[in-house]
Amino acid sequence: MFYKTIDFGKFTSIRIGQTEEVLMLEKGDAVPKDRYLIGHGNNLLISSAPPPLMMLSKDFDFITLEGDMLSIGAAAPTGKILSFAKKHNIAGFEFVSKLPGSLGGMLAMNAGVKKYEIFNILESVCIDGIWKKREAIKHGYRFAKLGGVATEARFYIQYGFDEELLKSLIELRSNQPTQPNAGSAFKNPNGNYAGQLIEAIGLKGMRKGDMAWSTVHANFLVNLGNGTFEDAISLIALTKEKVHAAFGITLEEEIKII
Repeated sequence: MFYKTIDFGKFTSIRIGQTEEVLMLEKGDAVPKDRYLIGHGNNLLISSAPPPLMMLSKDFDFITLEGDMLSIGAAAPTGKILSFAKKHNIAGFEFVSKLPGSLGGMLAMNAGVKKYEIFNILESVCIDGIWKKREAIKHGYRFAKLGGVATEARFYIQYGFDEELLKSLIELRSNQPTQPNAGSAFKNPNGNYAGQLIEAIGLKGMRKGDMAWSTVHANFLVNLGNGTFEDAISLIALTKEKVHAAFGITLEEEIKII
């Protein structure tokens, strides 16, 4: 293991944060219990006083195909995974297009688009050095109880990469803002859409400092220049309060706040 200095104001997709020393895990390292694991910073909102942090090193950025099983390291970026699936005509990974980050982040939140989720095609995950079958891991809409650090996952092979499905899923994500953001701020409540609820209470486009709810998609918190953690948290808290008052619905953050 080794330490890496990371400027989170540049590293995170929402462009908020300061410089921190992050512990980089290599293969064979014992996983510390007193550190918070982060991925590629695509759904991360970091405070001025985060807990001690760690990341997986390039040791965990790999993809191997053996027989009817595909093995992928948790640090492998989604773009690399999609390219591999397309090159080898492997079906099931079309939905990762336009999903930022790495496999580890996808596993931790059961990432997906509509009905397509990473756990749908998952066979097993290596967590803290122990392989666990998908069925043994509690998971659901945008969550998974991994109970440790995932370093690798296996997937059953199905051939027939679907270009038409890829195209339709890319179109589904065409209504997302281009300004720095951390993806969907809130999970969609059962039977509702967070963006529609935010719009219904009149907060779409609302700005505090340089943070705002996007005018393109209300569930995206965007950084318009020099946004701060404090302004972001203020908008999130206000929105939860107003949605609950208007509809009796408690919004749950999809963005990770540390």
